[in-house]
Amino acid sequence: MNFAIAGALFFWAGAWALNEWLVRLDPRAPGLRRIIDLAVPAIFGITLLVVWEGLVRGFNVPTVLLPPPSMIWERIVGSLPTLWADFRQTFLKAVLIGYALGCGAGFLTAIAVDRSPFLQRGLLPLGNFVSALPIIGIAPIMVMWFGFDWPSKAAVVVVMTFFPMLVNTVAGLSASSAIDRDLMRTYAASYWQTLFKLRLPAAGPFIFNALKINSTLALIGAIVAEFFGTPIVGMGFRISTEVGRMNIDMVWAEIAVAALAGSLFYGIVALVERAVTFWHPSIRGG
Repeated sequence: MNFAIAGALFFWAGAWALNEWLVRLDPRAPGLRRIIDLAVPAIFGITLLVVWEGLVRGFNVPTVLLPPPSMIWERIVGSLPTLWADFRQTFLKAVLIGYALGCGAGFLTAIAVDRSPFLQRGLLPLGNFVSALPIIGIAPIMVMWFGFDWPSKAAVVVVMTFFPMLVNTVAGLSASSAIDRDLMRTYAASYWQTLFKLRLPAAGPFIFNALKINSTLALIGAIVAEFFGTPIVGMGFRISTEVGRMNIDMVWAEIAVAALAGSLFYGIVALVERAVTFWHPSIRGG
């Protein structure tokens, strides 16, 4: 066993012991508890990178199969303008615009479905059918309809995010108890007063659950859609092109940027959820 492998395994053992010690602590100070909650996954992530580096170098794995993290980092630092252009094309245009349109349309349609039993019986089964369609079947059609630029990728994102928002919002609108709805009727509250003051707040966890699910679906859909036609920019375009050129370090650099963007996007939605639904037992912890 060479030095790189031994060092990686030693680091893994030490990090494991440190995390075991941290998770067994029970500090009373909220600030210290928060630091521990952040430190444990951070140590775990760093450990994975160190073990990855040590094993790849120790076993002399060809970089065309799996480059070490240090090589990927060098590629990220040396390709910032290209990575930024790809990020702007895929995330800031296709993902965010498609996400806003898909989630917004799904939410408004859920309100209409809630008002119409006909739509509830006719549209929701259709939604289950469309949500099961594979991306590789939708993406080429959207490229033919909307062209090769980012609008076709945004259209794929709209299709992928519309029905999760629709189904979750419809379920959330039924989450309020019958007693609460009866109480609103005794106050002679209208449908819209009941909707905004009772049913939508009760549906908040369901709506944010859809928003969090869609934050990852949107990025996946936009990247996969770029495989089927795009200008010479974009995360999906770069991944497919660099794989053909055997520049696997650039592929992993794009994957790292996509993973970071998706994680931050999910985290922002989760923080907004905590601020908006602070009253819910799932947020208060009981």
